[in-house]
Amino acid sequence: MTTPRLRLLTLALCVALGSVAHADEAKPASQPPLTEQTQRSGGTLPAEQARLHFEHAELHFSMDPAQQTLDAMARLTFSAREATGVLLLDLDHNLAISKLAVDGKTLDASQWSNPDGRLRIQLPKPLAKGGKATVEIHYGGKPHVAKKAPWDGGFVWAKTDDGQPWIATAVEGEGCDLFWPCIDHPQGKPDLVDTYITVPKSLAAPGNGVLVDIKDEGNTHTYHWRAKHPTTYAISINIGPFEVIKGDYHSRYGNTIPMQMWYLRGHEAQAKQLFGEFPRMLDFFEQEIGPYPFGDEKMGVVETPHLGMEHQTINAYGNGYPRSEYGFDWLLQHEFSHEWFGNQVTNADWDDMWIHEGFGTYMQPLYGQYLYGDMPYFSMLQNERSMVKNAYPIVAGRSQYEEEVYDAQHGPGNDIYYKGSLMLHTLRQLIGDQAFFESTRRLVYGRPDPKPGNFTPHYATTHDFIDIVNQVTGRNLNWFFDVYLYESALPALETRQDGNTLHVQWRVPHDKPFPLPVDVQVGDKVITLPMTNGEGSVEAPAGTLVILDPRSKLLRDLPHFAEYQQWKKEQAEKKAKAAK
Repeated sequence: MTTPRLRLLTLALCVALGSVAHADEAKPASQPPLTEQTQRSGGTLPAEQARLHFEHAELHFSMDPAQQTLDAMARLTFSAREATGVLLLDLDHNLAISKLAVDGKTLDASQWSNPDGRLRIQLPKPLAKGGKATVEIHYGGKPHVAKKAPWDGGFVWAKTDDGQPWIATAVEGEGCDLFWPCIDHPQGKPDLVDTYITVPKSLAAPGNGVLVDIKDEGNTHTYHWRAKHPTTYAISINIGPFEVIKGDYHSRYGNTIPMQMWYLRGHEAQAKQLFGEFPRMLDFFEQEIGPYPFGDEKMGVVETPHLGMEHQTINAYGNGYPRSEYGFDWLLQHEFSHEWFGNQVTNADWDDMWIHEGFGTYMQPLYGQYLYGDMPYFSMLQNERSMVKNAYPIVAGRSQYEEEVYDAQHGPGNDIYYKGSLMLHTLRQLIGDQAFFESTRRLVYGRPDPKPGNFTPHYATTHDFIDIVNQVTGRNLNWFFDVYLYESALPALETRQDGNTLHVQWRVPHDKPFPLPVDVQVGDKVITLPMTNGEGSVEAPAGTLVILDPRSKLLRDLPHFAEYQQWKKEQAEKKAKAAK
């Protein structure tokens, strides 16, 4: 059974900010089920795949919208980290392979197999350490159709209001193997990807990276895009009757960044308005985090028949161009944040996915603060806090599949977004802006002094970030992360009045050490308790005004949030029952 995924700040936020209406979307007809192998993404990287370095992927795609079919060829080049006699790839077995060759030699069907979506290719001769092999795979058929992208993965075959094809892919959950042969694991990034997408002359095909050329082929034309180090699920297909707005952003780092907004014909006014937000978003990220990682390619956005996804340099956008009380489009800002948190620094394992989504979610309140001050910052944090569930730890401490992380019933689900964001808010209050942003910069770029040309995309783990924070602050803050990331329940503050003294104590899961300072307002004065050994006290005579954490620095257990969530659940159940 497909696990429902709560992507992109959840449907709750989408509803709060306005529903999105799209043109007709083709309902998926009966389709063969995905195998467990294809449905899953990540987990422990198989030894056969760990032996390979993915150098280059050349991907050719042609679609038949009427039949919802794909005709494709992939030419993949690998080098061997260790000697190997096998190439082990991932590809949905419902996409039939018509030909497979290694280094130009066609293999017999007995030399490869793909019974369940794990394509095993026996090399004609073993590959020595450092050796290279190129495999060419011709395949096609009906690719898996997403029922409700991006909450589940696959193709979206839609039509515009005037009946033209409008096609997109979104495959984060199930993975890249839904439409191209890949290593379906966070650490499966190719160094370079060339995509060739053939479409009718009336349509365009915006893609990842730099547009190399558009080749005229009679009634069709082929878009050739080239991208460096793309995240596997960030490679996408987008086809439609698009127009494009272009411009240049002159970076504070001295480089010029191309900007592109690909929109459906007829949406020019809305697209221009959204395009107007690009420069200030770039300025925010470059000022607060560091250089735009793909400045030599582009900042790109394409209008899609699904809500959105962080496709590298061509972010999917389907938010319907709403106006917001916060003065910016949250979806655009969230997806764009993933160019730093997801595409530049990539989780080494799905268990580290909070690095993408916790940071990516914190960027919206941080941007609100950048634009308009503290009011939008705390308003958005309050909204996030109301959706934290605390059912499972954000980090399990073991290799995980994507579905284990996003499963709200048996995993952290949306807490990797909201709880991750709120944890970062509390960390920032604890260590200060200078240490917080330097730690973030080191996580993203692997160095404290990023400039265009002196960094490349890389992988990081939760432990990497903890080590960075400890190094930057000169403190051992393992206790902080041990509670917020590795425990499901939040720490709670308990108070006890003893005469004129107020005693304050942290109640922490498993009685773990937690010396997190607490501000207490007594009368008109704010006093900081260091909370050594998790407790402290302050003089506060009975009847005096006392406010714990008056500036809302701390992520802590507050029972009224759970009561509010239960009430909302009951209201939704009543509404659903009345609708039957």
